[in-house]
Amino acid sequence: MSTDGTSGIGGTSGIGDTWDEAAATFDDEPDHGLRDPAVRAAWADRLDGWLPGKPGEVLDLGCGTGSLSLLAAERGHRVTGVDSAPRMLELARHKLAGQDAEFRLGDAAAPPVSPGAYDVVLVRHVLWTLPGPEDVLRHWLTLLRPAGRLVLIEGVWGELSPVGIPADRILHTLAPLVREVRHTSLSQDPRLWGGPVRDERYAVVAIS
Repeated sequence: MSTDGTSGIGGTSGIGDTWDEAAATFDDEPDHGLRDPAVRAAWADRLDGWLPGKPGEVLDLGCGTGSLSLLAAERGHRVTGVDSAPRMLELARHKLAGQDAEFRLGDAAAPPVSPGAYDVVLVRHVLWTLPGPEDVLRHWLTLLRPAGRLVLIEGVWGELSPVGIPADRILHTLAPLVREVRHTSLSQDPRLWGGPVRDERYAVVAIS
């Protein structure tokens, strides 16, 4: 996802087609490709806090080119990535060659996976692009094993015409459905984005 709020993944084939065209340059954004060692280390530190310490099954929805998938795999997790853009998936497969990972073409809102099969559902900058986000959240929870974690990284971008989804909306939906939900602001950590940001960026971790 770029700093202007556009997403590299989507819930429709049209969005997938759009981001196929951008796949070749998608990783040029600091928080996409994680090519800068400092940016990569910052995301690795965050994932260490969000993912379980014990290796498990991680579902990366809207995985794009697989940068977060790679960090999860390097921590011993088996990763399944889903994206609607075939060229993004080609890059992800190349990036994770030799890792315990597989990638599937599909809709992040209704991914082609079995319910109750994952220890973690990881989703970055996808939910705000999907219609009916409350229903999507409920569906994503059904993909988790008992005591599984839903890890959402979202935000609200832009000043004149902001786009995104406020954290309060997600927290309001998840709180009655899970045992625990945590909110962490990410706006004040410029290492994650390759520089300072002024908009709302955050993570929500819900434990089923």
